[in-house]
Amino acid sequence: MTRADRPRSADAQPSEIRPGRRRLRAALALILLTPFCAELTFTAVAVPTTWLLLPLLLIMYGAGVLLIREAVVRVGAGWPSLVALGLAYQLAEDGLGLQALTSPQMYGAADWGLRALGINWTYWESQIGVHLVLSVLLPIMITNLIFPTLRQQPYLRTGGFVVAGVLAVVGVLGLRVIVSATEDPGYQTPWPWTVGYVVVIALLAWLALGVLPRFKDPDRARTDRRSPRPVVIGIVSAYLTLAFLTTLLPLGFGSHLLFGDLMSRPLRLFVAAVTAIPFGWLVLRWRKSADWADSHRLWLIGGILVSHTAFMIPASPTSAAIGVITIGLEAVLLIILGRHALGEARTTGSPRSADTRPERARGIAETDADQPAGPYRSVEDVR
Repeated sequence: MTRADRPRSADAQPSEIRPGRRRLRAALALILLTPFCAELTFTAVAVPTTWLLLPLLLIMYGAGVLLIREAVVRVGAGWPSLVALGLAYQLAEDGLGLQALTSPQMYGAADWGLRALGINWTYWESQIGVHLVLSVLLPIMITNLIFPTLRQQPYLRTGGFVVAGVLAVVGVLGLRVIVSATEDPGYQTPWPWTVGYVVVIALLAWLALGVLPRFKDPDRARTDRRSPRPVVIGIVSAYLTLAFLTTLLPLGFGSHLLFGDLMSRPLRLFVAAVTAIPFGWLVLRWRKSADWADSHRLWLIGGILVSHTAFMIPASPTSAAIGVITIGLEAVLLIILGRHALGEARTTGSPRSADTRPERARGIAETDADQPAGPYRSVEDVR
């Protein structure tokens, strides 16, 4: 009998047969998804030459977010730690790498946004939202939908974890040497701000990995709460994402903000904050509902992705064509992801089903209540 002829258990899954290879595929998927969500469906719509930076983006975005995800899983933390490390990641990229938080020239941020005390505050707030959601939370959420059985497991061994950390540092240096030196030649961030960035990054890492894991989120679904229909979640997420972006950034990275001088620069910071914070609260509330399922997650992802791509369409006729094609591809890929997630749920018998029928709500909630609250159950809802 050859090896190919040997019978396999009817219950055998690929993840059981080759767990190492499946974890590697999950790590590679996250590495690819991160620049796709953060830049290739956003900046690259208006600036197609962004594709030329793909090798650097894979190192900076991919390795950086993989490092964050692995660190959070290894200490048994959850989505609050992801948020804290996401903030640290944004500081490392925009503060230490691009130097865009203090540069008076880069991206014209000082012209269309509030600049005070040597900081581009409007640009900073916009990038907190963009990188926290599009660079960190959404790619991890999508990867969890592709590989649901691995969401509480590290993808990398210790050696791979160390390599990811080294590559993340190389990515930051690459942004400094390649992008920053091109956009604002000769500029150097004032050393007090550089020291401040490093200190804040260290404090956020300590908070994420040393403090927050001690506070466990019970993460139990409430049987008396229902989430909106998936399509409503998609519409709300699309609207609030576009509202946040258009409040802080010029459409298509042009030179003019929406509503022009009708809204002062300090007021824009406030309006964007009261758009983003309630949106986060809504998602946290929705995920506690008894009927929250993969279909809701997919519409949440879709609303955010489509909206942030549409934001770039007004840049030029070329951007409009690229944007429409990109949105079409996003829709197709999300449909494929939905079918995959449904298949995984049926195969594993997971309550994380795409089925949202009312009669399933109580059963889903009761099944969830019997399971331990893993670090990534709440993260995958991003919640």
